[in-house]
Amino acid sequence: METTTGRFRTAVREWAADGAGASAAAAVARELAAGSELRTAVLVEGVSDHVALDALAARHGRSLDEEGIAVIPLGGATNIGRFVQLLGRQGLGITLAGLCDAGEERHFSGALEREGLGHDLARSDMEPLGFYVCDADLEEELIRSLGAESVQQVVDAQGDLRAFRIFQKQPAQRERDVERQLRRFMGTISGRKSLYARSLVDALDLTEAPRPLDRLLAHVSVSASTSTSAG
Repeated sequence: METTTGRFRTAVREWAADGAGASAAAAVARELAAGSELRTAVLVEGVSDHVALDALAARHGRSLDEEGIAVIPLGGATNIGRFVQLLGRQGLGITLAGLCDAGEERHFSGALEREGLGHDLARSDMEPLGFYVCDADLEEELIRSLGAESVQQVVDAQGDLRAFRIFQKQPAQRERDVERQLRRFMGTISGRKSLYARSLVDALDLTEAPRPLDRLLAHVSVSASTSTSAG
């Protein structure tokens, strides 16, 4: 059975797409937002970010869905403004948080500024608002946290080590360090980023979890608890 957060995630993405079913999706999103189960919407760039956050929560014995925290992949950072407009203070009034890559930081900070949450926002300004930036992206953060040797062990466990060795021999890859090769390898096939997002998080020492991911998870825990107390 689909969870409240799952239904909300589906409805909001359809609403934001502004297609033929947008009006019906908006009605569903409004109804769910008015209920008591939904606490926070976490806006992330893609599915792999969602997978990683869910996996890290599970490592801590948590379920974001059960806590009423809806993680919503935007389908690209440039869409952040639309989602903030629909869900933020000028829309449904839901508590927001988020995660993005360093290259997309300007899109996120701009959306928060248009929401009236500050001017010329730096990362240090965004974090108290619940928005965190990966440097350079989530894959790089995970590879750095685990170390190249441990990541290659995960690649081997997934049955991809031979494919990775072949990939390393490609002319464009030969001069790159192994960390950059691993990062590029994870983006070469559709669905591979999501697969490795989960397997790399599962392999982490929790004391070495990437800071943006770890801080975001801690932030939404506090936000959910505060919302529950207020209710």
